[in-house]
Amino acid sequence: MRVGDARAAARDWVTRHAGGVAGFVGAYVSGSTVGLPDSAELAPTSDLDVIVVTEAPTGATKPGRRVYRRALLEISYQDWTELGSAERVLGSYRLAGSFRVDTIIADPSGRLARLQLEVAAGFAERHWTQRRCADARRTIEQRLAAIDPAEPLHQQVTRWLFGTGGTAHLPLVAALRNPTVRRRYLAARDVLTGYGHGDRYPELLQLLGCAHWPADQTGYHLAELGRTFDATAAVSTTPFFFSSDLTAVARPIAIDGSRELIEQGNHREAVFWIVATFARCHSVLAVDAPDLHREHMPAFRAVLADLGIGAPGGLGAPGDLGRRAEAVRGVLPELDRLAEQILVANPDALH
Repeated sequence: MRVGDARAAARDWVTRHAGGVAGFVGAYVSGSTVGLPDSAELAPTSDLDVIVVTEAPTGATKPGRRVYRRALLEISYQDWTELGSAERVLGSYRLAGSFRVDTIIADPSGRLARLQLEVAAGFAERHWTQRRCADARRTIEQRLAAIDPAEPLHQQVTRWLFGTGGTAHLPLVAALRNPTVRRRYLAARDVLTGYGHGDRYPELLQLLGCAHWPADQTGYHLAELGRTFDATAAVSTTPFFFSSDLTAVARPIAIDGSRELIEQGNHREAVFWIVATFARCHSVLAVDAPDLHREHMPAFRAVLADLGIGAPGGLGAPGDLGRRAEAVRGVLPELDRLAEQILVANPDALH
């Protein structure tokens, strides 16, 4: 499917199903397709992120992933106050990229269009890019600081993983690139190599713990994840914000997308999302199917052990996570300097 066809499907879904939501403001596209032409191919292992903006929180469960007119859409709600002003968006590394180009698919009041024009005008300015880099670093620190040894292991791992994975976002933000989620390490490698800092990339993988993994090791853990994923999708009932990531509809992204990376020789770049999905599965299983949670825990422990966190038997993980978080904090000043070097060398940055 072409990106333009997916956008047309998203526009139709919004018109039919979101336009009547109380306080509807509009909708726009986010994520990895931002900046792609309509003629680009949307891989079967990718979806189109659709953000429906409302005046105030709807209180409704996030619609999540669904197939609509053959397009796989990931639909989320967003409160207008999260956007608020061009200044707020320009300073947010998670929001600004969606407005650097026109991704709007519904805008009855024109508010999103006005916001987009202001953000696009300032997006490449150095001081705003520096602000977004600082926001990315702050997010890393907040996630690592939130690790609580009293929490279940899967929650601790999620906080550590997304904090550590934020190190891949810093070079992307400095390069004015989209801070993609699932493929962040692959994108970071491309940026670092393109700016002559390819030798720094293995450091990011070392922080994650998979710098020396061979392809068959990643493939083994993906196969184990597939079993955990299918068990989770079959019993999931409690709503989590990521629930739609753990359904049969989402399997091509979570499982097939990781397999695609492995087959392309990017097996280390697949590790982040494999571990993230493992942890999310156990968040669901711990609530909805405790017996399955215990049954599939050895596979989760095994992938963590291969990352250097604990052992398959389950000893030592909380302390390991604390030490690993400190290791990430220790490299942040150097990553700040690296991001600044990329920004200075970026021909598209407005100095």
